[in-house]
Amino acid sequence: MITGASQGFGLAVARAFAEAGASVMLCARGGAELARARQEVSALATANARIHSMTADVSRPDDVHELTAATITELGGLDVVVCNAGVYGPKGPVGEVSWTEWEQAFAINVYGTVHVCREAVTHMKTQRRGKIILLSGGGATKPLPNLSAYAASKAAVVRFGETLAEETRSLGIDVNAVAPGALNTRLLDEVIAAGAEKVGQQFFEQSEKQKAEGGTPLTTGAALCVFLASQESDGITGKLISAVWDPWRDFGRHLDELQKTDVYTLRRIVPEDRGLKLS
Repeated sequence: MITGASQGFGLAVARAFAEAGASVMLCARGGAELARARQEVSALATANARIHSMTADVSRPDDVHELTAATITELGGLDVVVCNAGVYGPKGPVGEVSWTEWEQAFAINVYGTVHVCREAVTHMKTQRRGKIILLSGGGATKPLPNLSAYAASKAAVVRFGETLAEETRSLGIDVNAVAPGALNTRLLDEVIAAGAEKVGQQFFEQSEKQKAEGGTPLTTGAALCVFLASQESDGITGKLISAVWDPWRDFGRHLDELQKTDVYTLRRIVPEDRGLKLS
């Protein structure tokens, strides 16, 4: 089950899953775009795979409940969830942006992720297995001035994922967050359209350069999602993994080490970590 799957990265993940032979439920708010995405993904599916779609707003618990129930019915179960639905939210200094838009960004990015995970875990714990993949972003690991709702919500998603991973570790459910790289999607177009006045000169120029150079291929992060959905990644949980910078293709050979370390997690930096002595 993939949320935000009608375009951009979510659609790329759906395509990759279909090419790998999976049955897929695509979810998004826009019906027309979702129908086109389903048709595109269906063309890539293997003979026995089932491709379905359903409109839903992940910020609404009732929508998510119906989506999950439909997925289990149409696909015969639910083994993997990709929480991809997300928005940048308002752009500008936190004291000047619309508070309604700020709250809505959190409702989609954070509450939407939690709603989906609550429903998924309820089903997965009965079968004692499952994979939950959350979408992070640059906002999770560094400040993003003028994009406070996005930055704060993505950090919250990663810490929620780490926490859920501990809650479900004994249930055979792996929970990880993915940083797919600098993607040229509608979110990038939004930043450029907003202009330097709202998003800041440095971020605007960085975004224009990314647009011109092509950004990270969508297929790179999609391949990481396929890996995290596979048996090859069993036991890897509670991590924030960069599709671009981390050697995730080799993780299977380092499973014991990964289970015993806090690498690829959000942690507080203390003076000793930077060679400083402040007392």
